[in-house]
Amino acid sequence: MGSMSIWHWLIVLVVVMLVFGTKKLGNMGSDIGKAVKGFKDGVKGDEDKAAAAPAAPSQVADKTTIDVDAKEKSKH
Repeated sequence: MGSMSIWHWLIVLVVVMLVFGTKKLGNMGSDIGKAVKGFKDGVKGDEDKAAAAPAAPSQVADKTTIDVDAKEKSKH
């Protein structure tokens, strides 16, 4: 009685299938799979972003703004 036999698990599975239905269980399984994949991709994407150092921010406030690099004048 201490451990559950295969028959106990089969009865639990049948009860769960009767309560939720096979379609809903399949949808829940695919939703959980998509969530896990999205989480893994998000973690992997964060690691890729941390490894790549951005060169310079290239944000433009409006179309009239010109982004240039300024050079220092030499005093010769």
